[in-house]
Amino acid sequence: MKKCHGDPPSEALPDHGLARRVAAPSGHAYTAHAPQGGAIESVSAMNALASVTQPAGAYRPSDDEPFMSERQLAYFKTKLLAWKEDILRESKGTVINLKAETENHPDLVDRASSESDRALELRTRDRQRKLISKIDEALRRIEDGSYGYCEETGEPITLGRLEARPTATLSVEAQERHERRERVHRDD
Repeated sequence: MKKCHGDPPSEALPDHGLARRVAAPSGHAYTAHAPQGGAIESVSAMNALASVTQPAGAYRPSDDEPFMSERQLAYFKTKLLAWKEDILRESKGTVINLKAETENHPDLVDRASSESDRALELRTRDRQRKLISKIDEALRRIEDGSYGYCEETGEPITLGRLEARPTATLSVEAQERHERRERVHRDD
């Protein structure tokens, strides 16, 4: 049996040569285990598996505690700051790559491919720039005490929704109503 640092003691599973170390966005390393006789097919499958595994003692907000307690607010603040840091780190890497990729391609197809890659990368960074502003807004809401509450109804946003989308400003029901109104107006 193989055990890796960061694995909970109760997760000592037989390896069968199928354990893979996976780096998670939080900086923790996890071991992903495939079913006996199976294989983990892709990096995204491994990352999905790793995302549901928590290191021993990791805090997760629960419905059993008061909504948006100090501990929950600290959890979401840490999550948002780590997400922002990851995006900024990726952006710095993009800037370095774009500066390094100033070569002039003699072949037109190579040049077109390079320009297409560059345009896609810039569009991605623009979307992430907008995401950073949403993260900053969420951090401001944490500071002013309105984080976790629907902007439209004032009702609490479920912890599951906030876990999946920490920048959410609307409850699921309010978001659905908003999207229905958007479709109706778009069809006009």
